[in-house]
Amino acid sequence: MNAATSRNLTIAFFVLLTFGALAPMAFGSARFPQWLEVVIGGLMSGVLYALVAIGLVLIFKASGVFNFAQGAMVLFAALTLVRVMEKLPFALALVVTLAAMVALAWLVERLVLRPLVNQEPIVLFMATLGVAYFIDGFGQLVWGSDIYTLDIGMPKEPKILLEGTFEGGILVSTEDVIAAVMAGLLVAVLALFFQKTGTGRALRAVADDHQAAQSIGIPLNRIWVIVWSVAGLVALVSGVIWGSKLGVQFSLQLIALKALPVVILGGFTSMPGAIIGGLIIGLGEKVSEVYLGPYLGGGIENWFAYVLALIFLLFRPEGLFGERHIDRV
Repeated sequence: MNAATSRNLTIAFFVLLTFGALAPMAFGSARFPQWLEVVIGGLMSGVLYALVAIGLVLIFKASGVFNFAQGAMVLFAALTLVRVMEKLPFALALVVTLAAMVALAWLVERLVLRPLVNQEPIVLFMATLGVAYFIDGFGQLVWGSDIYTLDIGMPKEPKILLEGTFEGGILVSTEDVIAAVMAGLLVAVLALFFQKTGTGRALRAVADDHQAAQSIGIPLNRIWVIVWSVAGLVALVSGVIWGSKLGVQFSLQLIALKALPVVILGGFTSMPGAIIGGLIIGLGEKVSEVYLGPYLGGGIENWFAYVLALIFLLFRPEGLFGERHIDRV
């Protein structure tokens, strides 16, 4: 571990410690079990934010494109799954939905990205904005605009833990714990894929230098299809988790807006940064809402992430783990 990574981890740990411990102390913490419930709930939400942010980081690393359509992909995946489940069992519906997301990735690369190779980043960004609105409208056209219940068997009832240790115990959402485990397993699988497989190493080579990767025979277009397909898989898992928690509705695509502060904190090119950024955002939201909300009128969860992202943009625009760009004149 180099010095820069160690320093960034120290900063991240300090921010987490500040939100998790110092804020409750400063503003009159309640009993310890309640504080621990808030911390656990915040970290669970942070893992789910990080899952969406990973999709953004994957595409940005491989193509230099900020995929504004990631939220629409989450919605489309959830809509496709819940409607296909009306005709097929869950396992088969999951396979069909994954195939649909891969087909969507292929179409985006072939019809949108390939004609825009070597264009300015703002052109590619606007293209993904158009893709987002198309997926939104296409999803409504094909699947309808109703709110659907996605039941995949995840338990909804919270559980009380450590009743014998703390008075009243600690209330934990079983659904959030299972969702966090699912997200963690996906992150572990992606890490192994990028580190241990030939395709994963090719993806990292493309992320480091497009032209150098092409010069040694790595097909850029095929890599982009794979990256968008992996982002589609991430969107599918995100859609399953968030759809199970909130119902499948068109507000799901707004989750991507919450993932934007996450990647600003962690860095647009860092998967570990997306995870740590998600934990910081999730924990900060919950702690601030519970312990600062009574003093500021509530509603802090709605704007906390964006204010924190603004502070990072002012003082550390590359994020905790992003690459610092130095222009030499």
